[in-house]
Amino acid sequence: MYSYIKGLIVALASDHIVMDNNGIGYLVYVPNPYAFTRNKEATVHIFQSITENDMRLYGFETSEQKELFLKLIKVKGIGPKSAVAILATGNVNDIIQAIENSDAKFLKSFPGIGPKAAQQIILDLKGKFDGVERIEALSGDAKEYEEAIEVLVALGYKQKDVEKVMKTIRNENLDTNGFVKKALALMTK
Repeated sequence: MYSYIKGLIVALASDHIVMDNNGIGYLVYVPNPYAFTRNKEATVHIFQSITENDMRLYGFETSEQKELFLKLIKVKGIGPKSAVAILATGNVNDIIQAIENSDAKFLKSFPGIGPKAAQQIILDLKGKFDGVERIEALSGDAKEYEEAIEVLVALGYKQKDVEKVMKTIRNENLDTNGFVKKALALMTK
């Protein structure tokens, strides 16, 4: 079983990439191949799917995408192809938020997901994310975002209140200090 592959992206196609790792070319199915850059080294988080007739590698930019994928494929009626399609057209945070808010309409907007599948996803996964709605708070700013939460909690604010306010500003391009200042301004209104 693979956890990740680090290598050079040598080809991009509509549904996969090819990675060269020590002279071996791995064909990896990904949600968005164009998120990768050809002739650039990348680390891709991998899931290996083995069935009676097929063996495939599915890859993800972040470990959070992979974790959501792993949860989705445990849902009755959702296979790897459907899970990749969901991740291709949806943001991890938005998908988790839709599941937690029982937003079947949002889930039905994904290719191949009908009313029954949307309800099954909600039924199987709601409440299983342990507050990871902020899972993908802008990859470059994730560290600063997490540090800001820790600072606010250390200042005596309740974790639940801090997370609620921080969710509203998670997509802003701020450093730790900026997140703290903005959150404090919102919390003292």
